[in-house]
Amino acid sequence: MAAHVDFDVRTDDGRAWDAVFADRGHCFVLEWNRSGSLGPIASSIRQLRTAQSNFPHKVTPVLAVPYMGEAAQERCAQAELPWLDLSGNARIVVPGIFYQNLGNPNRFRRPGRPESAFGPKGSRIARLLLIEPSKPQRQRTIAANAGLNEGHTSRVVAKLVAAGLVERAEDGIRVPDRETLLDAWREQYRFDRHHVIRGHISAREGGSLTTSIAGVLSKAGAPHALTALPAAWLWTRHAGFRLATVYLSIPPTERIKKDLGFREEPRGANTWLVVPNDEGVFDGAKLVDGIRCVHPVQAYLDLKDHPERSTEAAAELRRTILRDNDGL
Repeated sequence: MAAHVDFDVRTDDGRAWDAVFADRGHCFVLEWNRSGSLGPIASSIRQLRTAQSNFPHKVTPVLAVPYMGEAAQERCAQAELPWLDLSGNARIVVPGIFYQNLGNPNRFRRPGRPESAFGPKGSRIARLLLIEPSKPQRQRTIAANAGLNEGHTSRVVAKLVAAGLVERAEDGIRVPDRETLLDAWREQYRFDRHHVIRGHISAREGGSLTTSIAGVLSKAGAPHALTALPAAWLWTRHAGFRLATVYLSIPPTERIKKDLGFREEPRGANTWLVVPNDEGVFDGAKLVDGIRCVHPVQAYLDLKDHPERSTEAAAELRRTILRDNDGL
């Protein structure tokens, strides 16, 4: 039980904080945020850290929200920031205090499917911004490059701005934090919304399987791009694999399946032929060692719902994505 609580406290810099309370020798400063999504949380983390330098004595910032999303929880853990939500979840770890209660559902979920900036077509905008993260882009240019009308583009950009994931500047739309935009998209991304045909092709290992698939599809003139494990391997040469995943612009014909030696069989599958729910997955695709691969951003997203060494491959690919400020 807190020994003392003050509300609407101002620090020396004039900043107003929602509450300050003391307990067990600790002084906590609490910030209330109406959203537990990643963009606002990342911003609040930066703001809360200023409390530690503006208070006359040591304080521990605490973030409070209606419901803390999974990606936001991870970001708080990385920042070692205590948090709690009104849905009954919390993680407060400081010297002498360890309190954690996770897994309670969102009590503030609105009925119906929530609007998202990461729908199939809307995701084209996030992808374009992440491919060239350091380059401000005019909204009209984004619309043209994404193949979207200006009205749709305006609505998606407005959602990204409201979520704190992009910002408007005089020279165009900017991405203030690539990592936050990438994580916010990944949190909502679902690979199973694509049409996935699982099967088997005889091959000794993933590398030879990838080369064989790419050769057959190129010879047949079938638009395609490798993704997930084989793309991560080609981009980074890290993490061996067995499962090859490839996007096809249209469903594979029986002739294509025959030429590939593809036998449809979900159990023990080593090949996933995927027809995407939007052609934007091909944006930024490039030849890597003669094999067409999706952009590392797309490969990273697709690894989320893959088996084998997908977590390891995603970590290495993420380092590759974030290492180059001008994209790849």
